[in-house]
Amino acid sequence: MQIDTDRLSLRPFKVTDAEDILGYLAEPKVNCLKDEKVTTLDAAQKEALKKSKDNGKIAVVLKDSQKVIGELFCEFNEPDTYFIGWHFNPNYEGKGYATESASAMIHDLFTTQKARRLSAYIEDDNYLSQKLAEKLGMRREGLFLEFISFVTVDGQPKYENTYQYALLKKEWLAQHAKTQS
Repeated sequence: MQIDTDRLSLRPFKVTDAEDILGYLAEPKVNCLKDEKVTTLDAAQKEALKKSKDNGKIAVVLKDSQKVIGELFCEFNEPDTYFIGWHFNPNYEGKGYATESASAMIHDLFTTQKARRLSAYIEDDNYLSQKLAEKLGMRREGLFLEFISFVTVDGQPKYENTYQYALLKKEWLAQHAKTQS
């Protein structure tokens, strides 16, 4: 996948992205991404190599500097259904990059990949991702109580409540028809 927006390029990861990956994987904010945590450039290089081989991981790159500021991911679930998500460097929050890149990915999934349904799982305390999902036109479908657990520093499980958001192609088309008129 190669997509360009006004300010961003969405492309496959490269091994040379390691330093930028270290910038946002050194301290992941949410528990579901903590297993990707890297703290050294060597570990980031291994992660960059892994991501470069994964078609579902998409680097979000600033066009002007070629800096990777985060990633999008999409996982094919059924013939016409995808699970989507995002992870961005907190130094680039509040500039609209997440909305711009995720909107472009959603457009591609519905128009090129022929997706019918997209869904995302977001922890109940991850307010920024919830806000992004809603800005993208996704609706909250449900709340899964103690849906997933992560082991904490003291070795105890931490159970998290998780929202499911979704967007159907027909909803997306209707939303875009309103903005075009």
